[in-house]
Amino acid sequence: MTRSFRPSRRRRSPGPVDVDAVIREAQEQARVRARDYRARSLELHGWICGRCAREFDEKNLYLLTVHHKDGNHENNPSDGSNWENLCADCHEAEHTRGRLGDYLRGSPGESRRR
Repeated sequence: MTRSFRPSRRRRSPGPVDVDAVIREAQEQARVRARDYRARSLELHGWICGRCAREFDEKNLYLLTVHHKDGNHENNPSDGSNWENLCADCHEAEHTRGRLGDYLRGSPGESRRR
């Protein structure tokens, strides 16, 4: 008698995927990651802007943002080497500087992440 290498019973297909649920879960995970790296950056670098040295307290801490130096929001090393705490004004200036440089180089349609 020869033995078959096929499974003895059919496997079930996973069924329909709730795409909206998958998207909601991914968005929630992104929000959790964002909170984690922001809290870690504030802990490591303090409540001060890395450019203008403005100090922050509980009342205005929401104005202090975390800038990703390499532009990759998924690159969040635990040592904080890709983060820089910037006030809202300095953060805007940093990104505007990148767009201005692109424009002056003759590539106004491209935006460089910075």
